Amino acid sequence: MDKEQLRMQVSEKMKLIRVESGYTQNRMAECLGLSKKTLVQIEKGRTIAGWTTVVAVCALFQGSEVLKGLLGDAPLEIVETLAHDQVERPSGQTMGGKVWWQSLEENDSFILQQNVISQHYRIIDHHHQRWFSSFDEEEVKRRFSELSHN
Repeated sequence: MDKEQLRMQVSEKMKLIRVESGYTQNRMAECLGLSKKTLVQIEKGRTIAGWTTVVAVCALFQGSEVLKGLLGDAPLEIVETLAHDQVERPSGQTMGGKVWWQSLEENDSFILQQNVISQHYRIIDHHHQRWFSSFDEEEVKRRFSELSHN
């Protein structure tokens, strides 16, 4: 997945996210900092949402079942990973990946997982703290090895 694909996917689900939240077009547009006309164009598929709008949707509606069905349990993690190409630092408690994640490798300290929807990778510790995430499989495997030997 890349930024363009994420923009297209979120744009296609924008109306469902709005309706699920019980928002009118006016309220949703105001919430996202868009004109109502722009929101209507996105909802009708005439244009796709800009990157900042997608980031806002993922941040403000991260509990949306529509968004979770599209991106898994961590919409903000996907946005953050795409924005920075990778995320490297202990950053935030996760749910441990019981639903949206496939564990690829595990050792005494860390778990390497892949998101079944977005296909991005992350490394979490056994307390479910995220240490690293990336779409680059080789990089995440290299980082997993480094973290495991520290």
